[in-house]
Amino acid sequence: MRRILTAWILVILCGHLSTALAEDLLQIYDMAVVSDPTLRESEQTLFATRELKPQARALLLPTLSVQGDLDYQDVDTSGQSSVGSYSYRDDYTTRGVQAVVSQTLFDRSDWMTLKKSDNVIAQAEAQYRNAQIDLMVRTTEAYFDVLRASDAVTVQDALLRANERQLEQSKQRFEVGLVAITDVNESQAAYDRARAELISAKNALGNAWEALRTIIGPVDLPLARLGDKLPLAPPAPNDIKAWAETALRSNYGIIAASESAAAAKRDIQIERSGYYPTVDLQAGYDVSRTGAEIGSDSDTAFVGLSVTVPIFQGGAVASRTREAGYRFRAAQDQLDQVRRQVDQQVKDAFRGILSSIEDVKARQAAIVSARSALESTQAGLEVGTRTQVDVLNAQRNLFQAEFDYLSARYDYFINGVKLHQATSTLTRDILAKGNAWLNPNDVVPPVE
Repeated sequence: MRRILTAWILVILCGHLSTALAEDLLQIYDMAVVSDPTLRESEQTLFATRELKPQARALLLPTLSVQGDLDYQDVDTSGQSSVGSYSYRDDYTTRGVQAVVSQTLFDRSDWMTLKKSDNVIAQAEAQYRNAQIDLMVRTTEAYFDVLRASDAVTVQDALLRANERQLEQSKQRFEVGLVAITDVNESQAAYDRARAELISAKNALGNAWEALRTIIGPVDLPLARLGDKLPLAPPAPNDIKAWAETALRSNYGIIAASESAAAAKRDIQIERSGYYPTVDLQAGYDVSRTGAEIGSDSDTAFVGLSVTVPIFQGGAVASRTREAGYRFRAAQDQLDQVRRQVDQQVKDAFRGILSSIEDVKARQAAIVSARSALESTQAGLEVGTRTQVDVLNAQRNLFQAEFDYLSARYDYFINGVKLHQATSTLTRDILAKGNAWLNPNDVVPPVE
């Protein structure tokens, strides 16, 4: 029994060895960069937002328009005059072409709109950078969710086989009269429960694979497991305030919210521009030709300056200005909210790393204790001081301790990624450092 359990524990720790090399986290991330629709959506949104600048600049540049017309006239006129009656009939065409150049000399709202476009584009840039970092985190979490779910399947499969062995031994002892039928029933119940939990674990593994495929696409590739050597080091610097200050300065979410507030402040100036006059200049040339018997052709050049001074607009300008002010204050409140969320995120991740380090060490000790407890319980069963239920519970505790240990290692890795996410310092190079801890020869096969 002891040799069987030891063999299954080694399976849990080392995984199923495969000769085929697996895809590691960095390769999966590279696939996600190409395939993830969320990142592509953010990229196209950025491209669309950048077009606001030339559109705003166009409002300040001159416009040229050319208009032409061609009309056919059929005139039949008759009437009385002081010299007698008259009748006149003619059919002819008229033609005309007009070219006009328009230039806005002063419109305050146009200038404010141009300045606002810089803030809106800067906001979109920060949101796109944030989306890139978010993809790294989502890919990492989905990757390790597969590994975690695979470990759960391995543990449950090992527990099922161990319970199966216990059931066989209980039946053999019952047949020779060494134990009561209750031991057989308890072993059978433990075996059936392990079967149900294995089915649930396999379903969870399939779901984890599908979650990963929503990011990288329908790809069936084995994944490299986390290696045995995992350096458990605290963040550098090991100062939570330094990380929090860095996050408040460099987090892209905060930058985006700040630019959003600045754009909202520009809106106040844009709406207030409704009180200011506008000055426009027009210059053009008009050519008109007619085929009428009585008519004239003309060539006309013109230059015009128009000034519009708003006097009263029903209070609309004042209302829109107040509305923009409220939206600006709402944007400021949103900025404060984002700052607090980032501060919480960075501190949670920092403490999570330290907690994960201690958790991994504690789980290692728990495995040793659970293994000793199982061996003692098995020895007690042999001499009659412990029951079959005690053995099954001790056996279950050992496998759970193994799974908790592996899970704590993943938490350490993910907390490190989230700490860099909070400070917007997460890059592909950071992922590459953690990627070196994976073992490409120890794989999780894909699930269809």
